[in-house]
Amino acid sequence: MRVWIVFLLCLASHAFAAPAEEEPFLEELVTEEPEVGTNPVQVEVGEFDEAIDVVEDVAAENPCLNYHCKKGKVCEVDEGNTPMCVCQDPSTCPAAEGEFEHICGTDNKTYDTSCHFFATKCTLEGTKKGHKLHLDYIGPCKFIEPCMDNELNEFPLRMRDWLKNVLVTLYERDEDNNLLTEKQKLRVKKIYENEKRLEAGEHSLDLLARDFEKNYNMYIFPVHWQFGQLDQHPVDGYLTHSELAPLRAPLIPMEHCTTRFFEVCDADGDKYIALEEWASCFGIREQDVDKDLVI
Repeated sequence: MRVWIVFLLCLASHAFAAPAEEEPFLEELVTEEPEVGTNPVQVEVGEFDEAIDVVEDVAAENPCLNYHCKKGKVCEVDEGNTPMCVCQDPSTCPAAEGEFEHICGTDNKTYDTSCHFFATKCTLEGTKKGHKLHLDYIGPCKFIEPCMDNELNEFPLRMRDWLKNVLVTLYERDEDNNLLTEKQKLRVKKIYENEKRLEAGEHSLDLLARDFEKNYNMYIFPVHWQFGQLDQHPVDGYLTHSELAPLRAPLIPMEHCTTRFFEVCDADGDKYIALEEWASCFGIREQDVDKDLVI
């Protein structure tokens, strides 16, 4: 488990690195003023935003200076010197520095970088192909083995343990109080100080299953917390494909059941994963689902 977390940290940080002046490793994967604790293992949510346009005050000398466009678009001015967002030409995207920058789309096509992907997606806006095109996972497209039923049942065992360990790691590193809120720290503190807590490491599936049964309460908050991390655009109690991307994109190349797991989580097939569906997928009982735990 520890190896998996470290590998995913490295993969995410290399694939979508923060500006050079920022602190590396954990700091480059968190926003400066997060409203909720940030998962150091998932890549930044902003790298996958597909539907957000933010317009700030426009500088008179350069109308595009503070005019921000969503991924795949760039700012240009019209004849009246008014800024507007237009699709970026994929050929203008910087070349990939290495294979670690490649990403695979749901069209099973490898794109050089996220810039190339979102620029291409933008040019397809309004078409059926563009509507279906999403970022699938980090890395070049490859054969993903089918997920068998028994493997699907094993996936949440590892995932639950991983989420718990991520929170414990955040708690240990949160010296500046910018990774978790005070309320979150109090909840994680109970997990951290519990003598029955299973330490991070490589554990058998049987041990993970037994620990979940014996120490069920330790897993309730981590599952809710991760939902809150992803439910951002907008915060509405439902996860879309784009909101899931920061978590699923780094996982798919290493966990071949990732895609099927999230498909099964959408129990009613409406293309959204509600908090209740999410909790059920991780074995959290219906009576323990609490919307207050995701904030």
